[in-house]
Amino acid sequence: MLKSKTIYLRAVEKDDLTRLMIWENNPKHWKVSGTEVPFSTHALLQYIEQAQHIRQHGQIRFMICLNDTNESVGCIDLFQADFKHQRAAVGILIAEEGNRNNGYASEALNLVLQYAEQIVALRNLYCSIHADNPASIRLFEKAGFEKVGVRKNWFYEGHQWIDEIIYQKCLKEEKY
Repeated sequence: MLKSKTIYLRAVEKDDLTRLMIWENNPKHWKVSGTEVPFSTHALLQYIEQAQHIRQHGQIRFMICLNDTNESVGCIDLFQADFKHQRAAVGILIAEEGNRNNGYASEALNLVLQYAEQIVALRNLYCSIHADNPASIRLFEKAGFEKVGVRKNWFYEGHQWIDEIIYQKCLKEEKY
């Protein structure tokens, strides 16, 4: 288990299915996940099975749980893992508005950074953020991610075009 001051990260269990159904099928979350149709129970059960095998399936999901109550407040993913080039994408969700802005995402991201570098030996992490998401921008910049690019008019949401901002964090840098 990966643990910090107020949260810990744990593997996704089949008992999380109902919670994941609610989170994944909430249209408010579809903007960042790229989802257009609800997930079925069968599809999420398959995902739970695969989401714990980063070397086999290129992804891993951790549930973000509160130390005091064991309540799951969100999840954090490493995905599109490429072990030849030692990189993966990272995504995070704090599901309920009331649990946001409490530092849970920051603690979870720091734990995943340690896991990525020390356990699965990744060199780089990256993320894609909608330009109209200042909270995510602050989160990743605070964790040391650097803006490496912008894709103009990349997402079409609510009858408007939104830029995509690409961030990267080098966990290990070459010394020349």
